[in-house]
Amino acid sequence: MMILTLVEHFLATLLTVESPYLNLFFSIFLCYNTNMNDLKHIISNNLVELRKRKKYTQQDLANMLGYSDKSISKWEKGDSLPDIETLYQICNLYNVTLDYLTHEGTWDDKQDFVIKNYYRRNKILIVLMVLSVVWTIAIAVLAYSISFKAGVPYWTACTWAVPASALVLLYFNRRWGKRNWKYPIIAILIWTGLAAIYLQLLYHEQNIWPIFILGIPVQLVVVLWSQIRNEDI
Repeated sequence: MMILTLVEHFLATLLTVESPYLNLFFSIFLCYNTNMNDLKHIISNNLVELRKRKKYTQQDLANMLGYSDKSISKWEKGDSLPDIETLYQICNLYNVTLDYLTHEGTWDDKQDFVIKNYYRRNKILIVLMVLSVVWTIAIAVLAYSISFKAGVPYWTACTWAVPASALVLLYFNRRWGKRNWKYPIIAILIWTGLAAIYLQLLYHEQNIWPIFILGIPVQLVVVLWSQIRNEDI
């Protein structure tokens, strides 16, 4: 019993560091000291309350998370629980911490577990800042090319900045965004990447326009991938 208490104190200390994964780990640890049926009941009630608060249908939520509406129904009935990664996505979607899902009470009672608006604003500012760095580098390279009349096609830096920006958006969307935003970003990455390659080679008098044909099957794979739904068994 003493060892268990020491471990709990150690984990509580870890939680002074702002990390969603440490919070997830700590909450899962507490699950082992709580009746699992009670925990399922608490989480399922909170999932229903948060979904209705956002005025989402089960199908809406299923589309956002990449699951079927049958899976959402199971979670909300307490028949099963989402995996850790999905719980984290749900928390990001509703702007709450995992503690919100694992504690009883109303929205007003659990304001300490609600992520404030400034936190969302900071996420947007971080993304814009990284995108600004990408485009600053591209424009600086272009300015160098114009100023010194370099024979190298530095202007293509701006064409490469577009797929680079898509990569940035894809990364941050994976961390903070919604799953259904991922596929349009991937589509932008595919076609702007092919365009950048085409323009780069065109400067060297290599007109390989058939490269765009390659984008068709790749785009088809992305579309089919977007239709896949995870199913709880």
